[in-house]
Order: sequence, then structure tokens, then C-alpha cells
Amino acid sequence: MHDERSRRGLLIILSSPSGAGKSTLARRLRDWDPNLSFSVSATTRAARPGEVDGEHYRFVSEAEFKAEVANNAMLEHAHVFGNFYGSPKGPVEEAINRGCDVLFDIDWQGAQQIRNSSLGQHTLSIFILPPSIAELRRRLENRAQDDAGTIGRRMQKSWDEISHWGSYDYVIVNDDLEKTEEQLKTIITATRLRRLQQPQLMDHVRVLQTEFEDLP
Repeated sequence: MHDERSRRGLLIILSSPSGAGKSTLARRLRDWDPNLSFSVSATTRAARPGEVDGEHYRFVSEAEFKAEVANNAMLEHAHVFGNFYGSPKGPVEEAINRGCDVLFDIDWQGAQQIRNSSLGQHTLSIFILPPSIAELRRRLENRAQDDAGTIGRRMQKSWDEISHWGSYDYVIVNDDLEKTEEQLKTIITATRLRRLQQPQLMDHVRVLQTEFEDLP
């Protein structure tokens, strides 16, 4: 699909309120391009049954986590319900230097931290909006993953998340999953061609200049 040796990878941030279709779209993007990997977050919470260290999360102690933050080894981090979560910088930097894109499923605060990080210039941020609040609730109820109380809390949090839509590079209303998927692919394909993502272009232009100067 793309020459991994000829470009820098992207840090692709997908954000949305729960129920807007972000997780489904992220899986479809992985199916579209297997070179696109998910960022594995570090956390201080205990592993849940079935979770594998290094696959679902990287499980660390609070002291280890705070040391990494102090050493500027986290692209973004947050304290949520008594536990720390963050995105380690090393694996992401290594991936984008190989020309591979890394997908982040984070909120607007994490997105802001990444944009302000040393890798911020290689960031592509996309916010997914629902077509309506009624449809957002319907999708949450149809997932059958949460009880009524949890759905209510998710709905209350959704407006705070939606209110930050203006800080993203692209915003898509997910009223049709197939159409939204194609729009995401178009955005990613175009952003991969940004001049900043193609460091080899400078060498190519130098060659063209030499060829031009050698013209009779």
C-alpha cells in the first residue's frame, strides 16, 4: 500500500464520545492497512482476567510510571479513577521512523498533549461525531455492554467530549459507517503525502536540480 522506507509514519488520533463508532472504525482501518498499529498504553491498574501485558496494556508500578513521566518518556498521560494511564514515546517514535502509522484511541486532553509533544508535527487528529444525541443513546443501548446507569454517565460525559471538536484537524459526522470509513481512508492517504512526511523528497529535488544544471 505504501513504501515504508520512503516516508515518516503518522500518529493518528481518533476521538469521539462513546457510541459514535470509533472502535469499529479503528478495526476497519487495521483491516485496510495491517501496517497500522495500535498504541499500547501503560497503566498502573492491575491486569483484568484475560488481559496480556504488552498486548492490551503495559502494566507498571506507580513508581515506574512517574519515573517515565519525569524522564519525558510519555507522549501523554492522565490520572483516571485512581490509576495512571499514558502512551510511551519510545515504541511510537520507533514505529514512525520505520514509516509505520500508529493509531491512538484517546480523549481531547491526550490529543492536546501529543500535539504539544516532540512528535506533534507528525500528528493527524480526527474527531468522530454522532448524527444526533438520540442516535448516540440508541447505539449505546444496542451494544448491550452497559447497564442503564453506566449509559447515563456516558451520555453526560459525551457533551464535554463533543465540545472540543474544534481542536481537531478533521471532523466527520458518522451517519453512515461505510461512508465514514472511506472518508477516513482518504484523509489518511492524503496526509501521508504531506511534505513533512516525505523526507526523501529533498534528495529527489537535489537530483532534479543536478539534472537541470547538466542540460545542454
